[in-house]
Amino acid sequence: MTKRILSTVLLWLIVIGALWLFRTTGAVLLVGLISALTLLEFYRLLAGAGWAPFAKLGALLGGLITVAPWLAQRFGLPTEHLLALAAVIFAIRILGERAETRVESLAATLFGQVYVAFMLQYLVRILIAEPALPERGLVLFVWTIAVAKFCDVGALLSGLALGRHLMSPTISPKKTWEGAAGGILTSMVVGALIAWLSRGVLPPNFSPLLAAALAAPVAAVAIVSDLVESILKRRAALKDSGGLIPGIGGMFDLSDSLILAAPVACLLFALLS
Repeated sequence: MTKRILSTVLLWLIVIGALWLFRTTGAVLLVGLISALTLLEFYRLLAGAGWAPFAKLGALLGGLITVAPWLAQRFGLPTEHLLALAAVIFAIRILGERAETRVESLAATLFGQVYVAFMLQYLVRILIAEPALPERGLVLFVWTIAVAKFCDVGALLSGLALGRHLMSPTISPKKTWEGAAGGILTSMVVGALIAWLSRGVLPPNFSPLLAAALAAPVAAVAIVSDLVESILKRRAALKDSGGLIPGIGGMFDLSDSLILAAPVACLLFALLS
């Protein structure tokens, strides 16, 4: 637990430092790096499950797909076609594989591009949604990450203290409905607090009460996202996706809840604008 707490504090310092020093550009590049590292571990799980993804090539292209909206806005590049281009590249690549693994290689690699790289792209979309107000994008970016990740913290503590009813024993035996409820409530409080502290930057209608209400569905899908990773780890017979972060595991163990939370948050923000 001590290692987990220290790693969590260090990671938040890295995020805050990147935002403070390099603003939107730093945040975008950080998300791209997280995407690439997550993909490497995601492909490791799929390989452990008997598939044969192109891990290094997939991680490289996936990182570019994640930051594609920023590249288009900043440099005018036609990056909306990157995912299609990646599919073409992978299709050509499988021609050099053994016949019995070609389908698995193509399917597994493309799965990672869509589920990890494309979904994390929505964090970048949040960051650059209002170019004239970069601070607003940064705050909403932090809000999304905090709501998703503090749900993990709240669920862990609530589950340890109150957990009685298992949520999905065949997928994640330690998760309980009480823990999930505690996690969502924690996210609602954190979301409201960030909205109150940032009331001079966020839109006038983004009140603490509304922020708390929006945090609930974002936290709920973050829990689902975590369960999806658990399914993959069970299929690969691995406890953690990696050992990059002491006390937490791999990068995928850190970013898993953001994969579904990011597009949901982005959609909710768009509905409010």
